[in-house]
Amino acid sequence: MNGLLQKYRFTCTLTFGDIYGQVMIWLIVIFISLGAAIAMYENPVYAFLTSGLILVLSVPFLLFAFVTTLLNHIELLPADVVAQKTKASATAVAAPSGIAQPG
Repeated sequence: MNGLLQKYRFTCTLTFGDIYGQVMIWLIVIFISLGAAIAMYENPVYAFLTSGLILVLSVPFLLFAFVTTLLNHIELLPADVVAQKTKASATAVAAPSGIAQPG
């Protein structure tokens, strides 16, 4: 089994831009929760229960969205394909097309 996994390479292509919207939604949920707690601060039990309810109901959905985004950005590539891509990108950087070489 160990020999099989050495022939593949795991890469993660996740960037901050992929999760930026999720971070913004999470911040909005936190601020709504804090706003609801402050609005009901005359009775601290209601304030605590309201903010807790908002967070408990939103966390599973936000966690699901983040985990599925993460899993969608994980690639499993054969090692020879990775080597070919690396060689091709090194060649493209060494001699960019469209530029006349002196000689």
